[in-house]
Amino acid sequence: QVQLVESGGGLVQPGGSLRLSCAASGSIVEINAMGWYRQAPGKKRDLVARITSDGSTNYADSVKGRFTISRDNAKNTVYLQMNSLKPEDTAVYYCNAEIATIYARGYLDVWGQGTLVTVSS
Repeated sequence: QVQLVESGGGLVQPGGSLRLSCAASGSIVEINAMGWYRQAPGKKRDLVARITSDGSTNYADSVKGRFTISRDNAKNTVYLQMNSLKPEDTAVYYCNAEIATIYARGYLDVWGQGTLVTVSS
């Protein structure tokens, strides 16, 4: 009933920038926190950045000062601006959101399908 659709991934050179977008749709009553996670080949999925409904943010140490998470509540969309990209940022990036729907009490933990970011020269 709800889904997250990610976009913006692709190939970029080291030092370059990329912006990811994730739009939630469906029977949404409320979206609490939203975040971005990433998973490199052979590694576990880790938190990149998270933003609460009131705009509070937290970041993984590896991306602090380079990445910025933001959201547009009117559009049910979260963004990840990635600057000064490094090869080690290469991963599949997944959007996550805590969503209250008309059909369920409490929040659902919803994941996007993932978008590939490749940083290489």
